[in-house]
Amino acid sequence: MEAGPKAGGEKAQQSDRFPLGIPNRKTFFRSIKTRYEVGAVTVEKKLKELGIELPEPPKPLGAYVPAVVVPPFVFVSGEKASVRGVLRYKGKVGKDLTLQEGYEAARVCAINCLACLKSAVGDLGRIERIVKVEGYINSADGFNQQPKVLNGASDLLLRVFGDAGQHARVAVGVNELPDDSPVEVSMIAKLRE
Repeated sequence: MEAGPKAGGEKAQQSDRFPLGIPNRKTFFRSIKTRYEVGAVTVEKKLKELGIELPEPPKPLGAYVPAVVVPPFVFVSGEKASVRGVLRYKGKVGKDLTLQEGYEAARVCAINCLACLKSAVGDLGRIERIVKVEGYINSADGFNQQPKVLNGASDLLLRVFGDAGQHARVAVGVNELPDDSPVEVSMIAKLRE
């Protein structure tokens, strides 16, 4: 039985088309490869332009792993504001640290999250988008600017991934964090299919 007419008077030929309106399997897989390569080049180029060299993923402080891949998602554990295993900032935001220092600490946390993400998936070009960011801010009594602190992580992700860096998020003030870190950031990313 012949399929009915398509828009524009064409007849549907199921065997001639592959998903997404791509003419055939070869073209389909070429388009996937091209999307992946463009993503990889763009992310790596952006990191380089920003002067960011991703470190080795920080070692876990407990019985957990830095990231878990559950396709199509990658869940990154909370990362502190450490550089080569040493906290760059310490203490409570609003008492020991200024808002700007908290912002910079959140940026360092995001860099560590990206290092874990890259270690888990092999190449940041495989990331389709950042889905969610969670930030915990070690806050002094009365400090209520947690969203502005977490912007340090969010702004970096937007600069690196562009529109794909837009994400849902939560910024929570807490009384203490491990090792007196001022910020801890975790994230969820979606892999390209």
